[in-house]
Amino acid sequence: MAAVDYPIDGTLDLHTFRPRDVKDLVPEFIRVCREEEIYQIRIIHGKGTGTLRRLVHSILEGHPDVIRYWHEGGSGGSWGATVVQLKNL
Repeated sequence: MAAVDYPIDGTLDLHTFRPRDVKDLVPEFIRVCREEEIYQIRIIHGKGTGTLRRLVHSILEGHPDVIRYWHEGGSGGSWGATVVQLKNL
């Protein structure tokens, strides 16, 4: 399959990806965002059963470039999206 370029704007919507790809996708997204000097990102994982959210949080928990993360509040997605603060380069 050919690689597809996606615009990097600090938001990653995981609805368009297979769950098995998330373990590689999230760290790669973090790497590219830091290269683009985007230090606060938003990962949309959906509410669902919480499995994808837990997977994303487990990746973030051990990632050396993550300062902190939290559920987005208000109309921004509530617990269906996670905001992540990244270390500056």
